[in-house]
Amino acid sequence: MSEIESGDLKGIASTTIKKLRRVGLVTLESIAFTPPREITKLTGMGSKTAIKVNRLARKKIDPGFTPADQILEQRNSLKRCRTGASVLNNILGGGVETGVITELIGEFGSGKTQICYTLSVLAPLPEEKRGLDGKVCVIDTEGTFLPERIKQIAENRNLDSNNALENVLIARAYNSSHQLNIIQKLPKIIRKNKAKMVIVDCMISHFRSEFIGRGSLADRQQKISSTLGNLLRIAGAFNVAVVLTNQVQAQPSVMFGDPNRPTGGHVMAHSCNHRIYLRKGRKNTRLVQVIDSPYLPEEKVRIAITKAGVTDSDGSFPI
Repeated sequence: MSEIESGDLKGIASTTIKKLRRVGLVTLESIAFTPPREITKLTGMGSKTAIKVNRLARKKIDPGFTPADQILEQRNSLKRCRTGASVLNNILGGGVETGVITELIGEFGSGKTQICYTLSVLAPLPEEKRGLDGKVCVIDTEGTFLPERIKQIAENRNLDSNNALENVLIARAYNSSHQLNIIQKLPKIIRKNKAKMVIVDCMISHFRSEFIGRGSLADRQQKISSTLGNLLRIAGAFNVAVVLTNQVQAQPSVMFGDPNRPTGGHVMAHSCNHRIYLRKGRKNTRLVQVIDSPYLPEEKVRIAITKAGVTDSDGSFPI
C-alpha cells in the first residue's frame, strides 16, 4: 500500500489530500475503509466532499467479485507475529495475524496481559525473527501495563531492553469516550511511527463500569460496536495486528462446567476474528484454547508465564 497522490483521486483538490494525510488517512485503503462521517469528523471537511473522497477511493481499490484463488494469494502475504510460546504459535496458525482482530478472553490472572507484554517485545523484531518490524501501540484502560515488565521480558530473552521500551507506545484511556478518541487518532499515530500492532488492554472495562443496568445496554453495545468497527478498519487499512483483551462474567445459573462467559455479548463475538480463551492452570501454567475462528481448529494447549513472558509449559521458548 503506497501513499496517495493528488492524481489518485481525480477531481479532489490538493488541500483536501493534505487534510487526509494530516489525520493519517494516507492510503486509498484507509480512505475507502473509513465511513464518510468519520472522515468528516477527523478532517473537518464537508460531508459532501467526504462522501466523494470515500467513493473515489472505493472505486480505485474495489475490483468487484474476485476469484477465491486470488484472494488466497493475497492472504498469503499477510504477516504473523510469534507469541513467545511455540505451542501457542501452532494453534494460531503461526502467530498473531495482521489485518484482523485477535481477542484474548479470561478472568483476572489468566495471562491475557502477559501475552500482550510478550507481543510488545517481539512484534518490533525483524520479520526474519518472526516479528512485524514495527512499533506497538498500546491503549491501557486499567493502568496496569507497566514498562518494568517489558524490560524484564526483553532482558530474559537476551534482547536490548532499551530498544524494546522505545518501540512500545502506551496511551492511558481514562473513560470510554477517551478510549474511542484515542482509537480514532490511531491512523495518524500508526503512519507517523510505522506501527505494526495495536493492543487494547482491556477493551471492555470502561464500558462495563460506565453503562450499568439494562436501560443503558443498547447505548453501551452501540458504542462498543463503533469502537470495534474503527479497530477493524484500522487493521484492514494498515495491515496491522490488533489484539484485544476481554473480561468474563459469571453465570450463576450454570451448575456444571465453566460458568464464565466473555463480556460484550454478540457485538464482541461478531467483531473479533479469532477468539482465544485462557484459564489458570497448575502453578505458573495457563490453558489456552481457540474458541472461535473462521479457520483455526478449536485446539487447547498449555503455556507458562515466566520472567521471559509467555513460554512453553516447560519454560522454553523459540529464539
